Amino acid sequence: MAVETVPHTEQPDVLEQTQQLIKKALEHMGCAESFYELLKRPLRLMTVRIPIRMDDGSIRVFTGYRAQHNDAVGPTKGGIRFHLAVTPEEVTALSMRMSIQCGLTDLPYGGGMGGIECDLRTMSAAELERLSREYVRAISRIVGPTKDILAPDMYTNAQMMAWIMDEYSRLREFDSPGFITSKPLVLGGSAGRESSTVKGVTIVLREAAKAAGVQIGGAKVIVQGFGHAGGYLAKFLHDAGAKIVGISDASGALYHPDGLDVDYLLEKRDAYGAVTHLFASAISNRELLAQACDILIPAAIENQITEENAANIKANIVVEAANGPTTAKATEIFASRGVLLVPDVLASAGGVVASYFERVQNNQGCYWSEAEVYRKLDHVLVKAFREVHQIALESKVDMRLAAYMAGLRKMAEAMRWRGWV
Repeated sequence: MAVETVPHTEQPDVLEQTQQLIKKALEHMGCAESFYELLKRPLRLMTVRIPIRMDDGSIRVFTGYRAQHNDAVGPTKGGIRFHLAVTPEEVTALSMRMSIQCGLTDLPYGGGMGGIECDLRTMSAAELERLSREYVRAISRIVGPTKDILAPDMYTNAQMMAWIMDEYSRLREFDSPGFITSKPLVLGGSAGRESSTVKGVTIVLREAAKAAGVQIGGAKVIVQGFGHAGGYLAKFLHDAGAKIVGISDASGALYHPDGLDVDYLLEKRDAYGAVTHLFASAISNRELLAQACDILIPAAIENQITEENAANIKANIVVEAANGPTTAKATEIFASRGVLLVPDVLASAGGVVASYFERVQNNQGCYWSEAEVYRKLDHVLVKAFREVHQIALESKVDMRLAAYMAGLRKMAEAMRWRGWV
């Protein structure tokens, strides 16, 4: 069956890729050009300059951003990253992708994202606390439990969320646990939130295996990346009866067609997920991707599967546990070969769903067990996967484009009802 995919351009940046997918999805949905004109950029993008007194008494000025893509459905929702490479284009693209995740999981949110240009490695805990508090002060006019809900992302954590929540509560003079998610449990956090993203990957992977007629028990699996996400996925699949035939880290990769000793490798890896340097038989990451397997899980970094190596991938199922590991051209190649690709916006949606659960619990003042959180997470993600898969089959498009179509439906309808388009 021929499928239509997003046309390939020569390595477009993350914002351009996201805009292309949104445009193509809206065209398939029969939406007017005005929908794309409104959705190709965030409704609001705030840039702030934040002066911080450092421990040595000097003043450093940091640049921060907050993008709010679309709030037609409800308040925006999304993370905060602290990293030197943070740019307005990056937070814009990530806010748009968060809108897609919220839409395909049927959450009452639009997408948001923020960040600060900084190097955490050069900053003390006291300096990070001052920066976290001043950031929320700088953006306080456009965020809040009914406007924009914050969460951690790259290089931010529960401690920073606690500082931000505390500062916002002081500004507003009332306790605001529902303003931010992934808080410590004692401050209104949710059981199961910390591992919800990876747990969500396992749920979606299970559904993909069913759809492709692959039995997880006995399946040969390669996991690229052996950090928190990759290690958890390898352990989960190993315990479910799969053969983990390949794993990798930043130094190299290990492969054995009869399966690796996952428990031993997890025991020997260091704090950064590195273990392959201990073995003389290690191969390269590029070589690993070309090895035989039934399921491939890229759980490392972006642009690992490209036009150059996509035809060499032997897996029947590819599940993107990393952000953007497969390029647009590689997606086309997978579609033409009948490889079931589960895109990152669907595979990693467990985190935002669990964040929604945390806010619901904060609003109710009633908290669930980890088992209850996972049961509800399973229900939402199974429904989301089946809807995306059905759209892909009916519209004859790849799963990535289908995920964007599913993610835009609710937003487009809300915009129409509001009279925005």
